[in-house]
Amino acid sequence: MAHVTARRRAQHLTANGAVTRPETLVVEEPLEIRVNGAAVTVTMRTPGSDIELAQGFLLTEGVITGREDVLTIRYCGGRGPDVPDGANTYNVLDVTLAPGVKTPDLDVTRNFYTTSSCGVCGKASLDAVRVIGRFSPGEDPATVAAATLKGMPGQLRAAQKVFARTGGLHAAALFDADGTMLVVREDIGRHNAVDKVIGWALEHGRIPLTSSVLLVSGRASFELTQKAVLAGIPVLAAVSAPSSLAASLAEESGVTLVAFLRGDSMNVYTRADRIR
Repeated sequence: MAHVTARRRAQHLTANGAVTRPETLVVEEPLEIRVNGAAVTVTMRTPGSDIELAQGFLLTEGVITGREDVLTIRYCGGRGPDVPDGANTYNVLDVTLAPGVKTPDLDVTRNFYTTSSCGVCGKASLDAVRVIGRFSPGEDPATVAAATLKGMPGQLRAAQKVFARTGGLHAAALFDADGTMLVVREDIGRHNAVDKVIGWALEHGRIPLTSSVLLVSGRASFELTQKAVLAGIPVLAAVSAPSSLAASLAEESGVTLVAFLRGDSMNVYTRADRIR
C-alpha cells in the first residue's frame, strides 16, 4: 500500500547560512475511479481511505444514494509504461454497482456536476444542485452552541497528524451537534478530504448526516457547500473565508454557513438561528 509521506533532501537557508537536511513531504498520487469497469474520474489525492473517497465522490455526484447501491469496490491493475500488466498500483479503484442501479452516462465531457460547476456560476449552478439533491438540510432542526463551534478547530488541528509532519494537507471533520468529533480525514485536496468523511458516514449508515457539523480547515467553496447539501449536512463551518457562490447555495439550501471560525469569533452568513 502507498505511503502518505515521503522524504526528500532540501537546502534550508537562513541568515546564518545553508544546511542540507531531510524534509518530510506529503505524497500526492492519482486515483482513477471506475464504475462497472469504465473510468469516470481521476483525482490527485493523498493515499489512504480511498474506498471512502470513492463512495463519497459517487454519493455527492448523484451516482449512488446509499451503501446498498454498491456491490463491490476493489483495487485493480494500473496502466502505464512502468506498470507491469495486471500489477496492482493501489491507484485504481473499480466500483461495481448493485443490480438495478443506473450506470452514469459517460462522454468526453465527463458529465459530472462537480466538474461542470467549475466553470458555471449563478442560478444554473444552484438549480442543478437542487435537482440532484435528495435531502433537505434546511428542514433539519439541529442547533449548535457557539461555544461548541469555537472548540472544533482545536480538536481538528490536534487530529491532523500528517499535517503536523508536513504542513501540506487539508482536513475535514464531522461533529455531532454536541461537539463530539466523529471522524477526521486529511488529504492534499480539500474536496477529497470532504469526500472521505462523507464516505465514512456512508459506510456507517449515517447518510443523511442530520444534526451534524462539517468543519473544513480551509475556505468554504461552492464545491464543498454542494457536497454538504447533498449529504444532508445542516451546518458547514470553515476556518477561512467563504465564496459568494458558497453563501448563495447555503442560503438556497437552508445550510448554516459559518466561516472565519477562529479563536473567540466567527461569521455566520446563513441560517444564524441554528447558532445558540
